[in-house]
Amino acid sequence: MNPADIAVLIVGLGLSGILGWFFFGPKKAHAATQLGNLQEVTVTVKGGYSPDLVRVRQGVPLRIVFDRQESGECTSRVVFPDFALNRSLSAYGQTTVELLPDRVGEFGFACGMNMVHGRLIVESSTNGHGAPSATARANDSSPSSKTGGTSEQPDALSEDHEMAERKAEIRDLTLRMAVGAVLTAPVLFATMTGSFLPVAILANHWLQLALITPVMFYSGWPIHRTGWLTLLHRQAEMNSLITLGTSAAFGYSLVVTVAPGILPPGLRDVYFEAAGVIITLILLGRLFEARAKAGTGESIRKLIGLQARTARVVRDGTETDIRIEDVVAGDVITVRPGEKIPVDGDVVDGESSVDESMVTGEPIPTTKRTGDIVIGATINRTGSFHFRAVRVGRDTMLAQIINLVQQAQGSKAPIQRLADTMSSYFVPAVIGIAIWTFVAWFVFGPQPAFTSAMVAAVAVLIIACPCALGLATPLSVMVSTGKGAEQGILIRSAEALETAHKLNTIVLDKTGTITRGEPALTELLLSQPVGFDSITGKGVRANVDGRSILIGNPALLRDAGIDSAALEAEADQLSADGKTPLLVAIGGKPAGVLAVADTLKEESVTAVAGLRALGLEVVMITGDNRRAAAAIARRVGIGRVLAEVLPNRKAAEIRRLQAEGRQVAMVGDGINDAPALAQADIGMAIGTGTDVAIESSDVTLISGALTGVVTAIQLSRATMRNIRQNLSFAFAYNVVGVPIAAGVLYPFVGLRLSPMIAAAAMAMSSLSVVSNANRLRGFRSKPVQPTTIGHPEAEPSVEVGADGARPIQESAPWGAGDDMSEKTTVIDPVCGMTVDTASAEYRSFHDGKAYYFCSAGCKASFDKDPAKFAGAGAKGGHEGH
Repeated sequence: MNPADIAVLIVGLGLSGILGWFFFGPKKAHAATQLGNLQEVTVTVKGGYSPDLVRVRQGVPLRIVFDRQESGECTSRVVFPDFALNRSLSAYGQTTVELLPDRVGEFGFACGMNMVHGRLIVESSTNGHGAPSATARANDSSPSSKTGGTSEQPDALSEDHEMAERKAEIRDLTLRMAVGAVLTAPVLFATMTGSFLPVAILANHWLQLALITPVMFYSGWPIHRTGWLTLLHRQAEMNSLITLGTSAAFGYSLVVTVAPGILPPGLRDVYFEAAGVIITLILLGRLFEARAKAGTGESIRKLIGLQARTARVVRDGTETDIRIEDVVAGDVITVRPGEKIPVDGDVVDGESSVDESMVTGEPIPTTKRTGDIVIGATINRTGSFHFRAVRVGRDTMLAQIINLVQQAQGSKAPIQRLADTMSSYFVPAVIGIAIWTFVAWFVFGPQPAFTSAMVAAVAVLIIACPCALGLATPLSVMVSTGKGAEQGILIRSAEALETAHKLNTIVLDKTGTITRGEPALTELLLSQPVGFDSITGKGVRANVDGRSILIGNPALLRDAGIDSAALEAEADQLSADGKTPLLVAIGGKPAGVLAVADTLKEESVTAVAGLRALGLEVVMITGDNRRAAAAIARRVGIGRVLAEVLPNRKAAEIRRLQAEGRQVAMVGDGINDAPALAQADIGMAIGTGTDVAIESSDVTLISGALTGVVTAIQLSRATMRNIRQNLSFAFAYNVVGVPIAAGVLYPFVGLRLSPMIAAAAMAMSSLSVVSNANRLRGFRSKPVQPTTIGHPEAEPSVEVGADGARPIQESAPWGAGDDMSEKTTVIDPVCGMTVDTASAEYRSFHDGKAYYFCSAGCKASFDKDPAKFAGAGAKGGHEGH
């Protein structure tokens, strides 16, 4: 090994040590300044965050003033995923973001494209007082720039500003790319053909320098500016790698051109074409990427675009058109056919049909009458009406939807942590690989060693693409949460979106979820009576045309001395169908039966079939008695029922299912079922209009349609497939591309990768991720095929719980008329011992039957091989009654 090789090895070791300290050495945290009852810090956004490490106190409101001294989409937003905060930042302006750091730890924040990062270090407060919950809000403090949104029109201005900024960036990229292409083309042609104008070689170098210098410093300026500034912050990302690579190629070529005599004759090749082509290709890829990204936020813009701009308000008896921002609660507003409803409120007079599809996702117009709720941004179709404004500004349903979608887009899915961890080490690792690629080629490569080493190192820097890795998850989340909102499905966080694809059990509350929650008369075997009076706890009495009419329970007829035996058969049949029979007597004689029931929602059977088609077990939970619950379950095709469960026991039932190793989603009304929704792995609130219970659920179905659960799970699965594809593209590209660029194939097949090819491949990697994420924009819920709809007549497995305890009953299928409630003991199928079902602590389910065990060991043995013991359990049956 000659002295030059030894010197390069020493330099390589030294640079590696400096590299490790530079990126991973200790950094000084900037402490926030205490101002009265809050703490404040100013963060400059210019190629990164400065400071990017901020120390704050727990429980003290924090105000961060982001001073953004640049434009471009990358840093146009700041995201605090742990605080569900996602805010727009003004270009060349200041934006104030306020949040409450209520827990100790380190919490990251990043730009909207997940490429620029900072950290909050929350330390325990010295006064010992913490905050009860995390809250966040944003207000714009710059008089000249209102990008944080206003109190009346949430983030509409910020979205308009971002769209304008994105369009300006696309125009700028187009111009810079065109300049690069025009000036680089002749240099590339000369390199490929071996000649360029009949001039001396020195003049050729100077001419190439003249052509490529504008490409380097004008076309490549956005790349170099961000790249060097990021390195200055002791961080690095895609721009840093491109900057290092092209600067090395251009700088070496500049030395060859200006002072060729200082280099040996064999090292006087120039690489101007490489620098020009790399920058031009990167700009071209970034242009395509910017155009593709413009679609990822389209859902939010659509939602904001739904908002009416004016309202026709009745004040002092006069109708006046005013700005939507000036509407206040209590105003009476006139709506004519074809107009948008400005804000949320209650109809005070008039009648019309209203298209609520843009908010609920349901295409069928809804008839609105006096007292009904109307939602802002929906469209009045036929008649005219007046309504009183109830919720305005940020309190409207549309504002809540927009806010929730933005929170979800600002949150971080668990799968993204892997990508973020990889990204934090990725760029330093690539720079390290480039250093040792140079060393390896210089020491062991062919001559000219220096040129070969430089070309290989530049190729490594150029081909690596942390951008694809960083964008893999957030872009898919952004598209899918917006797509869900378009279909009336509000997903609270990226974590909920990811968790939903793992579900294997769906628990449906009966009342208001499977059924309408409004009892209705379903059968009438008798002329309708009039003028009746209520008899508490028994029924009603009426006189029609001088004839006495009684309608109620058997006790009412018995008290009147009427024999109701003739009506019992019909009453029993109605009871078996889950309906409440009301006996009728006319003139002292039994006359007929009325049936009252909580009717099924039209889509319930289809929704349950859809869930089962997705491979999910569907369970119904209800406070109804066993027989009525079984009848409803049978009609919708549900195979397992938890009946007679008091509201305060629903969360315990969810815990029990989770203890069986299940990933459980609870679907309920979001109010009475709040504890169960919170306990479940995913809580889905069924709600309509402005009564949707956003705070108690992970997913909110605005329309109240149970089919939304099917759509939500399909969307989650499609999103996770998309994210995995993105990550596969990013990982595979870098895992394969970087070693090839470093030259691992050269000793075997003589393959070396040109930096220009590396640049094209790098541009394509980012574009492939963005394009793949955009495929989610075409997501459509797959309809349930008729052949997949379940068997409504199949008898469900019913488990009964009551009075705050769980007297467990036999849950094997039973027929009408069976009285299983008397059976209290069964045989442990593993050890043969008698087990009391009312107090059995351990049980499992297999093939629709329940099996009870005397100990955890017996249960574990059964769960390992149910088929081995199921026969014994079946033979043992019930020992006592």
